[in-house]
Amino acid sequence: MHLNLLRDEHRAYSRGSLVRCARFLGVAAATLACVTGASAQAGAQGGEWRGYGGDAGHTRYAALDQIDATNVAQLKVAWRWNARNFGYNPNISSSTTPLMVNGVLYATAGVRRAVVAIDAGTGETLWTWAMDEGERLRTAPRANPGRGVAYWEDEAGRGRILVVTPGYHLAALDALTGRPVDGFGDAGVVDLMKGHRARDGVSLVGTIGASSPPTVVGNMVVVGSAHHVGLRPPSMTNTPGDVRGFDAETGELAWTFKTIPEAGEPGNESWEEDSWTYTGNAAVWAPISSDAETGYVYLPTEAATGDYYGGHRPGNNLFSTSLVCLDGRTGEVIWHFQTIHHDIWDWDNPTAPILADLTIDGRPTKIVAQITKQGFVFVFDRITGDPIWPIEERAVPASDVPGERAAPTQPFPTKPAPFDRQGFSEDDLLDFTPKIRARAAAVAADYRMGPLYTPPSLAAAADGTKGTLSLPYSTGGANWEGGALDPETGMLYIGSQTNTMVLAMVEGGDRSDMRYILGGGRAQVAPGVPIVKPPWGRITAIDLTTGDHSWMIANGDTPPNVATRLGLDPADIPRTGKASRAGILATKTLLFAGEGMSGDPIFRAHDKRTGEIIAAIPLPNAQVGLPMTYMHEGRQYVVISVGGGGEPAELVALALPRS
Repeated sequence: MHLNLLRDEHRAYSRGSLVRCARFLGVAAATLACVTGASAQAGAQGGEWRGYGGDAGHTRYAALDQIDATNVAQLKVAWRWNARNFGYNPNISSSTTPLMVNGVLYATAGVRRAVVAIDAGTGETLWTWAMDEGERLRTAPRANPGRGVAYWEDEAGRGRILVVTPGYHLAALDALTGRPVDGFGDAGVVDLMKGHRARDGVSLVGTIGASSPPTVVGNMVVVGSAHHVGLRPPSMTNTPGDVRGFDAETGELAWTFKTIPEAGEPGNESWEEDSWTYTGNAAVWAPISSDAETGYVYLPTEAATGDYYGGHRPGNNLFSTSLVCLDGRTGEVIWHFQTIHHDIWDWDNPTAPILADLTIDGRPTKIVAQITKQGFVFVFDRITGDPIWPIEERAVPASDVPGERAAPTQPFPTKPAPFDRQGFSEDDLLDFTPKIRARAAAVAADYRMGPLYTPPSLAAAADGTKGTLSLPYSTGGANWEGGALDPETGMLYIGSQTNTMVLAMVEGGDRSDMRYILGGGRAQVAPGVPIVKPPWGRITAIDLTTGDHSWMIANGDTPPNVATRLGLDPADIPRTGKASRAGILATKTLLFAGEGMSGDPIFRAHDKRTGEIIAAIPLPNAQVGLPMTYMHEGRQYVVISVGGGGEPAELVALALPRS
């Protein structure tokens, strides 16, 4: 059942017609121009924001400069759009990032992931659409507002909004009216569970869904998936995360890429003891990037079932935790690189790969950069898959968890250097004072420590330890917020957090047929105070033309409760940042960053060259989505989703005061 509300249908059609006419005549081209299939590295084009990452290469860059260092402090709220009446759940924030096409924003809202069309200048709701998915919504592994939608135009310039629902349907909506498109799937909807691989005894309903928007490349719509969080999976048997391509015109299935290969397929031998027959996950839950010039798509895959114990899936487990380049027209594998062999840390690839055309060592180079949870940026020639800088296989610690066989080596990029701390030792202990360091050391004494890729250990190990202190955390380092790349300078900006996680394995028992699952444990010197030295949140700038770091700053001021809980004078604590991941946007003039879901409601403008804070703009609530920017009727807007603290999500539009 589809639910659709159209606000002033005639007006919506008229606006779209006028915009297309103006575009055709070249009127206000800087604001209205539409560049379909623009090169992946160009950033958002024509003052619009047509893709989740701004462009198909997810640079999160727009060459707009009306807002600059001289006036950014004057930004005010231009309008607010509230999602309170779209199935509000105080425990779920909205990470949506709107698109802006032809003067209209398109976003997702509420637990049913309604699609909303919003006037770009006023915040007025133009139309809404939602789907009643019944049991499929109630049991969906990703029942949340999602991260947004995708946009596709046919040869006549008619636009479609594409969304993957929580219950795993792919819907195509008329961009002007919000009505499902006749001729696409069944009355505008493709049931993504039909034809999907399943495991014996495991229902697709309740085990597969999605939270990221689909990806458009040419006339193909590429769809990934997401599963339940794999800390304590109820079974070693789960639904595999296949990636599929659908015809953008008809919704017809064109191809399927199996992230867990079957017998006779390349990579199958890396799933030993027939583990390929029952293991699941290895999905692509993060956004997928594409290159319009070649038609290639770039898949950042996740770990296989389960996140921290791989004893039931011996081998390297290709194509889990990998970067995979496919021909978007056929699904054929062009090249691949596994960033973690036999992942048992939940350090799956969480970000959309970033595409750029840069000059490196004097040569024009087409690159793809994969940001990871463990603090690496893997950089490749996006056509051939060759590393831009050498990647070395280095020996890593072995596991002593019964049945586990960790990979003996892991890949380490020689450039760029890690953007966050890796591995944990006594040198990482919080040390504001000798007394606090002693307290941190006493907490750490209960756990194992070691370099990056030290494996999880038993919660009751023979040596008396209660698990492994792992750094970065299993949610990063970096995560779905990713980064932004300035294609004019080659500078990559990444938000990350620095915090430890306790990896303590316990027997599955009555909870799971897996031999071991993740137990509990927290390593803090006081409630809410990490055991590790700050900064606890950071923004790092890396020059991808050289692989060298340019600067790093703390993301956020020191939380006010830190001094109280440690019994210190606030003046004795440096600026620590928050244990939160910044959402970043780059423009021609500035770098914008919010503090992220666990931060304060502050939106900062930074000098791109130095990281210096130029302005701090208050927000109604904390940043929960990624910022985007566009021009509308001669005015530059920055829009960001905010929420949390028991309040419903809002889209907040910032702009300079009208003169």
